[in-house]
Amino acid sequence: MPSFRIGRIAGIPIKVGLSFLLVLPLFAWLIAADVNRWTGIMNDVVGANLPVASLSAGSTPLVLGSVAAIGLFVGVVLHELGHSLVAMRYGYPIDSITLWFLGGIAQLTEMPEDWRQEFAVAVAGPIVSIAVGAVSYLGFLALPESFGAARFVLAYLALANVVLAGFNLLPGFPMDGGRVLRALLARNRTHARATQLAAEVGKGFAFLLGLAGLLSGGIVLIAIAFFIYMSAAGEAQQATTKAALEGVAIERVMTPANEIHAVAPETSVAELIDRMLTERHTGYPVLDDGKLVGLVTLSDAREVREVERDAYRVEEVMTRELTTIPADADAMTALSTMQSEGVGRLPVVDLRGEFTGLVSRTDLMTALTILQSSESAASTPDTPRSADETVR
Repeated sequence: MPSFRIGRIAGIPIKVGLSFLLVLPLFAWLIAADVNRWTGIMNDVVGANLPVASLSAGSTPLVLGSVAAIGLFVGVVLHELGHSLVAMRYGYPIDSITLWFLGGIAQLTEMPEDWRQEFAVAVAGPIVSIAVGAVSYLGFLALPESFGAARFVLAYLALANVVLAGFNLLPGFPMDGGRVLRALLARNRTHARATQLAAEVGKGFAFLLGLAGLLSGGIVLIAIAFFIYMSAAGEAQQATTKAALEGVAIERVMTPANEIHAVAPETSVAELIDRMLTERHTGYPVLDDGKLVGLVTLSDAREVREVERDAYRVEEVMTRELTTIPADADAMTALSTMQSEGVGRLPVVDLRGEFTGLVSRTDLMTALTILQSSESAASTPDTPRSADETVR
């Protein structure tokens, strides 16, 4: 969902998603509707001695619910900030912290693969939540009983933050507990294998959580279970892909320049579309006397009305500002660049900036399929081979 920035903490943009704005009033209402029950719990658990009658009178529950809901999400931001500051200490930049309807997400540009670093990053959030809960509890103890409303909010935040820490430490990868599990598994396994094992545990946890949600009618639990399951599957696939493609030279998977189907700048858009239909390509490098001057795709051609395609030339619609990749890069770098830039193909250039080939997403997926299918053969002691040799 769309999000917008509301501020910056320690250089990290703090964003609020539209789903968060929709769910915040719901959280406030749910807390307000259960003020009596929460007051009873706090009186029983921490001996709060809160006045039930005055806290449930008039508009007081709604005020309490609103303040407590805002305080809860402030705690979520601090939780994610804990992850972020530790990650930054290890040299991993943070794109943003985003609040959404299931809580918060600290978006790291790259997850640490050193198990000690990942362990430290994973436990930092729950530690901060426990600290926030402890500070809230100390504030609750410091206030006299005449401040019933403030003591209710502080007691609620103390309990909620401790519960938040405990829930996040459950082994539901990619929750904090799941990342702790992966870090521990990675002590004597590859990162990819540790991710696969943690993801399987996470999927099992998601299934149980979803089942509990179905039996209890808890829509939030079902939503969390779905998120955990899909995220675990996605991270497992990403780790497998990275393990397969990392270190595979780009020249092994690209189409060399002398085999490229290229077009000239003066080619008409109508002729370009005919070539796309005949050759079944949706993108071409544009070469002028062997020099790369642009890239043209089907979406570029579609911007020209059909009746005008004979009059327009490729040089008028092509993309001139190209994202390229160096010839000494590996296949995983190419895939990451495509994902971050939102492109389906990359020109490959050498140290002099000369065009040496083109790599597409299809090339990378084909290479990945070959590498994964030959994985067992590649690991057989009698037939050793490098990752590069399995591609071509």
